[in-house]
Amino acid sequence: MRIALAADNGNWHKARLLAALRAQGVEPVQFSLADVAIVTGGGEPLRVPGFPETLPDGVLLRTIAGGTFEATTMRLGVLHALVASGVTVWNGPVAIERSVDKAATSLMIARAGLPTPDTFVVSKRAAAAEVVAREAGPGRPLVLKPLFGSQGEGLQLIERPDDLPPEDAVSRVYYLQRYVPRSDGLWRDYRVFVCEGRAIAGMIREGDGWITNVHLGGRPLPWAMPPRAAELAEAAAAAVGVDYTGIDLVEDGEGGFLVLEVNSMPAWSGLQKVCEVDIAGAVVRGFLAAVRAAHRPRLVVA
Repeated sequence: MRIALAADNGNWHKARLLAALRAQGVEPVQFSLADVAIVTGGGEPLRVPGFPETLPDGVLLRTIAGGTFEATTMRLGVLHALVASGVTVWNGPVAIERSVDKAATSLMIARAGLPTPDTFVVSKRAAAAEVVAREAGPGRPLVLKPLFGSQGEGLQLIERPDDLPPEDAVSRVYYLQRYVPRSDGLWRDYRVFVCEGRAIAGMIREGDGWITNVHLGGRPLPWAMPPRAAELAEAAAAAVGVDYTGIDLVEDGEGGFLVLEVNSMPAWSGLQKVCEVDIAGAVVRGFLAAVRAAHRPRLVVA
């Protein structure tokens, strides 16, 4: 198999994916989507570094190289072109687009009938102010999230219309989600790692403040994941169409859970500290199985 690994940053994760691929007898070509070119005039126009004669059979995507909106659009276009050419891409571009855009994620989760905090997405500050005036208040805030944010960056609690930043500060999209506090006062939520449609690991994330992301100081704790949490995470992954993902859940206060977010390029260093499952190994085994299935000869019956 001709396998490529796209991992522009995050040496910890890249090293573990490399080790897992090599344990399966695969030496991948490492490349950056930023180095892929489109050249017309002869042969395959999509030029992937390390594959001069043909395209890879599979691309395992850990991260997309950062850049401008135009650069990101081109890189997603490259992924779409790879999929259209029969290359197995984990995660694929459709799943990435659905999960990177929090509004699209909320739309897919709601259409699937899955429980999630009430969410409001509008483009104008006046419309956002109406939502806040109606839905929020002292002690019952909404969470304002960057539409394309990750790892807990840029979150704000909004209780009054005056708390809202100007339109330019949110790229003219206000994504507001109801804050769900715990009755015991702890700042705690949950991360479930789903691969190939199955919840394989989970952890508690606990913080000293309301933002619990491990990247910002949250503490990963072992968790005996209940079946209802695993089932909800699996359903959320299926709704968005991700091959491997980190699903963020919060308790609903009635014995159940709500879906907060679906992550198509999840980090798992914190989770790996508190679970026995080899997460990189599970991702690699699932990915290689998908590549083999896509390239398996088909029996033609006359």
